Amino acid sequence: MDPAPLLPRPRLSQSVLLFLWALLNCVLGLSAQGPGEWTPWVSWTRCSSSCGRGVSVRSRRCLRLPGEEPCWGDSHEYRLCQLPDCPPGAVPFRDLQCALYNGRRVLGTQKTYQWVPFYGAPSQCDLNCLAEGHTFYHSFGRVLDGTACSPGAQGICVAGRCLSAGCDGLLGSGALEDRCGRCGGANDSCLFVQRVFRDAGAFAGYWNVTLIPEGARHIRVAHRSRNHLALMGGDGRYVLNGDWAFSPPGTYEAAGTHVVYTRDPGPEETLRAAGPTSDDLLLQVLLQEPNPGIEFEFWLPRERYSPFQARAQALGWPLRQPQPREVEPQPPAAPAVSPAQTPPLAPDPCPPCPDTRGRAHRLLHYCASDFAFQARVLGRHRQAQETRYEVRIQLVYKNRTPLRAHEYVWAPGRCPCPMLAPHQDYLLAVQRLVSPDGTQDRLLLPHAGYARPWSPAEDSRIRLTARRCPV
Repeated sequence: MDPAPLLPRPRLSQSVLLFLWALLNCVLGLSAQGPGEWTPWVSWTRCSSSCGRGVSVRSRRCLRLPGEEPCWGDSHEYRLCQLPDCPPGAVPFRDLQCALYNGRRVLGTQKTYQWVPFYGAPSQCDLNCLAEGHTFYHSFGRVLDGTACSPGAQGICVAGRCLSAGCDGLLGSGALEDRCGRCGGANDSCLFVQRVFRDAGAFAGYWNVTLIPEGARHIRVAHRSRNHLALMGGDGRYVLNGDWAFSPPGTYEAAGTHVVYTRDPGPEETLRAAGPTSDDLLLQVLLQEPNPGIEFEFWLPRERYSPFQARAQALGWPLRQPQPREVEPQPPAAPAVSPAQTPPLAPDPCPPCPDTRGRAHRLLHYCASDFAFQARVLGRHRQAQETRYEVRIQLVYKNRTPLRAHEYVWAPGRCPCPMLAPHQDYLLAVQRLVSPDGTQDRLLLPHAGYARPWSPAEDSRIRLTARRCPV
């Protein structure tokens, strides 16, 4: 006798299992803990527009058992969709929506009107339409999703709100590119190059300052003198201030990016470019007087840093011109001291500072501070039993009250801990100190407080610390 064939076991669907689990909870009187669970996202809808910019949406549902909290997050996501430009003469999307009410009685009277968009109303994402030939407008509710907030603006109306797309393409996400060009990154895939070129030069003419390699981003060059910055492309042709001819301030195209060149009567001269550069650039200076120092900085992908170092060292020779000109002589250098005459080093009058490393120290001082910012130290001055730093604020992470571009930071003692070096960038957590009579209002860096040299890694750590402070 043949054995009976085995029948496949019935498989319960997910919805049935959820029902049984809910029923068991009700019977046993149990209460679920925590939030519910989202279903998978459905597919993105078609673009709301047939040309130009529009909006695509996707959604998901929250599955909650009895006693569970609502799901965390959004039930809808909106992304920007970019289609080919609309043909010339195409009617804008907002105009079409206003035109739907042409010839219709909408104000409770027998009169009808022709409607056109009105952009002077408070809410950009309401369908505000002006009656042609009259001095009043009417709001017909919200505009359709995907309508531009205003002509030429980047914002898009979604559910009555004007939203901008982040670097991830999602509207309202707030996602930004880091200094390396990565969306939502933490500046950890590139390195920050920041130096000061102090070569004085032996004659007037063009001198190499640095190579700006392919892939550089957020380029900034600045100096204050009668000398002129010059920029040469990878093909050997000057982009600006070449061949003894001065270029006017303005925007220049070079290596796939726009270089903004400014020169003030101060005289302060700057070069700025967002990048990334598609080719190498050579930064030079046309010396006409002794060089007081040229500051330059840019961000570079990690894999390009070592080749940049090797190539930059090969550019230590000046590019001589056919007819060099005299440079004003500098004060003579102090005579060299022979090894036998070298005086012994004086002991450091300041004792060593306590160890201020570690996550706990950062968290303690950041959360207890009134201000946290990135700043460059411009100068240091000892006054009585205090030390005053002049700083230039570059990036603010936390502030109780507004900060100026230039501030003074005070530290107790003539040997403050930690000691800040001039011309260096630091991350500082400081407190506001107001005297009882209100005559002094200072930014105070506490003894052994948080003051660390700026770096991409420390920048990421301080941003993470900001989320962990108790409310």
